[in-house]
Amino acid sequence: MFLHGTSRINDAGHLEIGGCDVTELKAEYGTPLYIMDEQLVRRRCREYMDAFAASGLGFQVAYASKAFSVMAMCRIADEEGLSLDVVSDGELYTALQAGFPAERIHFHGNNKTPDEIEMALDARIGCFVVDNFTELELLQAIAAGRGVTVNVLLRVTPGVEAHAHHAYAATGQTDSKFGFDIGNGSAFEAVQLASAKENLTLLGVHSHIGSQIFETEGFEMAVERVADFARRVKNELNISFKVVNLGGGFGIRYVEGDTPLQVSEYVAAITNAVKKYFAGIGESLPEIWVEPGRSIVGDAGTTLYTVGTSKNIPGVRKYVAVDGGMTDNPRPALYESKYEALLANRANEPVSETVSIAGKCCESGDMLIFDVELPAAESGDLLAVACTGAYNYSMASNYNRIRRPAVVFVQNGQSDLVVKRESHGDIVANDLVPARMTKQAVTK
Repeated sequence: MFLHGTSRINDAGHLEIGGCDVTELKAEYGTPLYIMDEQLVRRRCREYMDAFAASGLGFQVAYASKAFSVMAMCRIADEEGLSLDVVSDGELYTALQAGFPAERIHFHGNNKTPDEIEMALDARIGCFVVDNFTELELLQAIAAGRGVTVNVLLRVTPGVEAHAHHAYAATGQTDSKFGFDIGNGSAFEAVQLASAKENLTLLGVHSHIGSQIFETEGFEMAVERVADFARRVKNELNISFKVVNLGGGFGIRYVEGDTPLQVSEYVAAITNAVKKYFAGIGESLPEIWVEPGRSIVGDAGTTLYTVGTSKNIPGVRKYVAVDGGMTDNPRPALYESKYEALLANRANEPVSETVSIAGKCCESGDMLIFDVELPAAESGDLLAVACTGAYNYSMASNYNRIRRPAVVFVQNGQSDLVVKRESHGDIVANDLVPARMTKQAVTK
């Protein structure tokens, strides 16, 4: 397994993250356990901030909280000077409870409910990213009813198909559930409508082309097409975009063969393209916003499991089962995502067999990793799966009524519990039994 950030193998042959031996973390917090390398998270935040500062352009780096949304992460984003992208009332509530400045919150989503819009207006968030004509009218009506004016970006699809790992990770093409299409004219119509709304202040546009992208060509092409659109808007409507949000999608290394660029390379490509293609469109270049999520937290996360049973099928494969699975990491089932792993309590021992890691859910598809080389795993061993910081906790479920894991942040030899492991009581906390189903009820 490739070691990221502060991860290392210590003298005892154990995996250590943030100066914390994972065998000790298991003893204190149990497994499955999400472990976040706080130092690496902060380093990634600073890489983005420093790279944009060096460009000379105005900018905002908004952490895409859908990747991993807990109050402690919102605190880190605030402390590092980032803005925040939310896509639901739950993510917004998390940010507000963490004390994140509302003026640096951007609200995304293709189907914001009236209640979510009301909540965001109550909080006085900084910007709505409007996704469709229905939302445009709804937001105007609610804002007008309150007598307030709100900042908006219009999400546009530039017709760029990113080289994403999975079709569901590509969002910038014409056939997408997101945004106003530039090619068919709906984006231009949206600009006309939004600019005429008395209670909406049109800041500019938003474009997101996909996820887990390892090259810059897609971003550069998106900038060119958005700039062409901005030039038409300026020439025909005399409207200038003050802000251009180019989304996220910056890739990370999950397994050997993944070839992400350095943060500075992505940022340089984007900012250079903006300087090239937006030159002369308005009096000044637009402020650039981006929304990294996975590339900030993805490789900072490790999930720790305890090995349980195994099953060997001669000539086929050997299954090794762990105490988690698709409930804490549904990405292999959803996206055929690949991961690397090691036996965290026997990390220096030579590999001796190829096995497949099975989860404990009652599903044949609950497989975390196929064909990983490990020392002979025994019941009670600890398996560490790398790069689980993004979308694992966020997508975790209670399928089979399995409790969601705890989350700890580690740094400088200290571990801090930031999400408690769910209890059995938590599982049934919202259940209700109608009175007619009580033991005293008699059915005739």
